[in-house]
Amino acid sequence: MEYHKDRFNDFSLLVFKGEKLVAILPANTVEDRVYSHQGLTYGGLVFKENLKLNTVLLIFRALLKYLSDAQVKELQLKMLPYIYNALPNDEQSYIMFLLEATLIRRDALSVIDYRKALKFSKDRLEGVKRGKKHGLLIKEEDSFESFWTTVLEPNLNEKHNVKPVHSLAEITALNTYFGKQIRQFNVYQNNQIIAGATIFESKYVAHSQYISGNSQKNELGSLDFLHHHLITSVFNNKRFFDFGVSNVNNGRQVNQGLQYWKEGFGARTVTQDFYTVDTSSYKILDTVLI
Repeated sequence: MEYHKDRFNDFSLLVFKGEKLVAILPANTVEDRVYSHQGLTYGGLVFKENLKLNTVLLIFRALLKYLSDAQVKELQLKMLPYIYNALPNDEQSYIMFLLEATLIRRDALSVIDYRKALKFSKDRLEGVKRGKKHGLLIKEEDSFESFWTTVLEPNLNEKHNVKPVHSLAEITALNTYFGKQIRQFNVYQNNQIIAGATIFESKYVAHSQYISGNSQKNELGSLDFLHHHLITSVFNNKRFFDFGVSNVNNGRQVNQGLQYWKEGFGARTVTQDFYTVDTSSYKILDTVLI
């Protein structure tokens, strides 16, 4: 997370049992609130797979008591979607229920489950055909510069007047740490880059962090052509392909066109929840185990 440490007031916590580190909570502060780290897409308490529910309850109690004693009134926690877990891992969701935490946001991820992959829609297959017809070429490349400067940044600026979450310098720096897990795929026509996707790869999931094409993407079928290749050839050994969210307004609205495009590849909805927890509620966890 250090590449953007200047943006956040870090408040990450380590939980020990004796001398042994048993859990971590990546976090930052804004005024008198502590947030599951806002510089991370996915968050929550991280702990080893050998920890059981009773231990996780004790860990969470210790965290909340620490925050309460530090005069922090509220913890905002983002959950990890189940597709990223190695094992069932709903302990934190259960604890949110016990604490009567407030659900403040629910995002809808579009995810392909390769164990029950659905057929591509007619529209997406037509796009793939257009890509072939126009002689498009897909390349995996080590550099992010051409995609960032030629396609991604201009598109985001023109359509939404925003910049990518990661600057070119930041994504390049991240790649030095996670070179095998951050992969760039570009689409070319006549040696000119016209589209691309930046994929964050984890053990079970390929996640599209950035997807963008030039103004001719629909006419050329560039993004359909690219994602057909990624889904069927490059990452077909994964359990899941995660397109990410199509939400705005804290999950309360959906970009219908974007959702339609993702679902055309067979993606269906997986949710990610965000909770607000009153830190003084830690005592509730004393009465759970009987």
